[in-house]
Amino acid sequence: MSVSDYFSTFCSNLRMSSDTVSTIQYRYHQITKRINLDYRNSSSETAYSLYVGSYGRGTEIWTSDIDMIVQLPYETYAKFNAYSSNGQSALLQEVKGVLQKTYSTSFVKGDGQVIGINFTDGINFEIVPAFINKDDSYTYPDSNDGGSWKITDPRKEIAAMNTRNSNTNKNLKRLCRMARAWKEKCNVSMSGILIDTLAYKFIGDWEYKDKSYLYYDFMSRDFFEYLKNIDTSQSYWLAPGSNRYVWKSGSFQSKAKTAYDNAVAAISYENDNKSYSAKQKWREIYGTKFPD
Repeated sequence: MSVSDYFSTFCSNLRMSSDTVSTIQYRYHQITKRINLDYRNSSSETAYSLYVGSYGRGTEIWTSDIDMIVQLPYETYAKFNAYSSNGQSALLQEVKGVLQKTYSTSFVKGDGQVIGINFTDGINFEIVPAFINKDDSYTYPDSNDGGSWKITDPRKEIAAMNTRNSNTNKNLKRLCRMARAWKEKCNVSMSGILIDTLAYKFIGDWEYKDKSYLYYDFMSRDFFEYLKNIDTSQSYWLAPGSNRYVWKSGSFQSKAKTAYDNAVAAISYENDNKSYSAKQKWREIYGTKFPD
């Protein structure tokens, strides 16, 4: 196999199976229908909901939780906004109760912003109840510190990622998925949106952004070099499209340096026609989804 072949295989291995995608779509439709029945007296399985997070941006890998927004009517916002204290918590509890009619294990997650449903097959959902704004952003509840309303604009983030992905021969989203495999293998302290934000920034200026799998060894090396050289004092970045703050949860530079060193070694092995040794180095970075 050539470099192009094994990176192509690796990228295919990172994708969810068609059965998994079908399961996700079925659950998404059922959750949407449950909310619409209670809040709109509608049995629609598709209206007033949106895939967000990694799945919405198309950068998920096989391990992803599924994030979705369910849009509630404005009068529901008015009702809970009128509460004297923490109407946000009361709203989350109400939506949890609605979902428990179908999913008895629904629970408000510890971050106080979403309702979780954990399924036995590990394909878990995180549901954000929200209200549409005139600019197509959403207002959603945060029950922490007495309760407040926050704004999120996932459509702009999705559009920005899609545009740059198209302009980079689909390399952006593949890089995001590869970086998630590295995160999983090496336990890197980076959120999905931080990976996507930094990959978006990196690839915009990368000289081979219009190439394909043959350059993925260079793309890996150069992305890890970019990450390891980020100032460790920087604590946040601006998300593509929405410009919301994306905060780091820990330091990732030292693990990026290790990955960079392994990528340099892998490329050296490739240049010496030592394909097996090269692939073992890539597996040190990316794990067992990389072909051996």
